[in-house]
Amino acid sequence: MASMTSPRRMVASALFVVLLLLVASSVCPCCAEMGTTRVAEARHCVSQSHKFVGSCMRKSNCENVCKTEGFPWGECRFHGIVRKCYCKRLC
Repeated sequence: MASMTSPRRMVASALFVVLLLLVASSVCPCCAEMGTTRVAEARHCVSQSHKFVGSCMRKSNCENVCKTEGFPWGECRFHGIVRKCYCKRLC
């Protein structure tokens, strides 16, 4: 009678394989995309908001301020230890 592998060991092995695949696809993205057509992505130009005041905690607040500055998007990013509002548009 063949010995059965414990469920814990099987789960650990499966997680290891998934982790290995994730690492491999991030290290060599071209390997993960073999056989697919690459499409050029549009570049985003980013500028720190001139009107946003204070620490940026909500993306929606940042986006609203950026829209008043003529940008379609905005996002909070760390600038040192402080989160600032950065406005984005297609270049």
